[in-house]
Amino acid sequence: MHLNDLIAHQQQRWKIAGVVIAVLLVAVSLFSLSVGELWILPWAPDGALETQLLHQLRFPRLIAALMIGAALASSGAVLQVLLGNPLAEPGVLGISGGASLALVILLFLVPIDPSATLTMTAAMLGAMVFTLLLVGLSRGGRVSTAKLLLIGVALGILSGAVVTWAFYFSTDLSLRQLMYWLMGSVGGVNWQQLSIAVVVAPVLLWLCCRGRQLDVLMLGEIHAKQLGLDVIKLRWKLIFVVSLLVGASVALGGVIGFIGLVVPHLLRLALGTENRFLVPLSAMSGALILAFADTLSRILLSSAELPVGVVTTTIGAPIFVWMLLRSHID
Repeated sequence: MHLNDLIAHQQQRWKIAGVVIAVLLVAVSLFSLSVGELWILPWAPDGALETQLLHQLRFPRLIAALMIGAALASSGAVLQVLLGNPLAEPGVLGISGGASLALVILLFLVPIDPSATLTMTAAMLGAMVFTLLLVGLSRGGRVSTAKLLLIGVALGILSGAVVTWAFYFSTDLSLRQLMYWLMGSVGGVNWQQLSIAVVVAPVLLWLCCRGRQLDVLMLGEIHAKQLGLDVIKLRWKLIFVVSLLVGASVALGGVIGFIGLVVPHLLRLALGTENRFLVPLSAMSGALILAFADTLSRILLSSAELPVGVVTTTIGAPIFVWMLLRSHID
């Protein structure tokens, strides 16, 4: 088989995968809108109660899950290229922890309930600080892949410890209730909170269109510069965008782990490493998996609702161990 035929065959596989994921995404979305204590046909709600349930509860929740899943999975795909680390992910590297830490600090410093814009800004700044630290350490091979991963895990543990101390000493009931939110949950998301989609949606679209530049960046800085890519400018843009997406995701749904790790890595194993296809398909797959996980969190227990972060961690942790064992990182 000639090279052109191989390339055409590979591109066909990506396209088929995209169609399958899109069909599954529509099916899971419809199922998520339908299932619950009251079964509802999304396209034909019966009465005012079903209409209100759909528009005030299930639609905002589904949109939040889709947006967060897409943001985390595409951010994970980009971080794996940016850090040269196949195990990079916002949660594992502590970036989500930095966002949650900034949010808790904001809640302590601001005596009134912060707006959605202020919440997202604080979370984004916290995520950006941790991202800059990790990118700075990864450049020039200053630390090995394994050490970089451990540093990220340590940062996540540190931020988690600070957040736990804050909860322990707080007498504010609303702050204590945020513990459930920090476990990862899109329950209770309303249309006002979803106003951050005005910022997230175009940024996510921009990121999904950077695949070709990421493919060039994978060749190494020297070759990328020879091919006319402004590596420094692109890196700063990617850091900013990833921080914004992770910060917005944490501000909206708390810390939801392993979506950004498992989704792009498994797509690479199954289909290849072409980022022009990988990043948008990671976004679609992340949206699909988180919407499905959130639906499971609502229906697994009849008497309570599980935090969706618990569901994704339960599924993702064994896969992460398997990926560690097969990667043979140094």
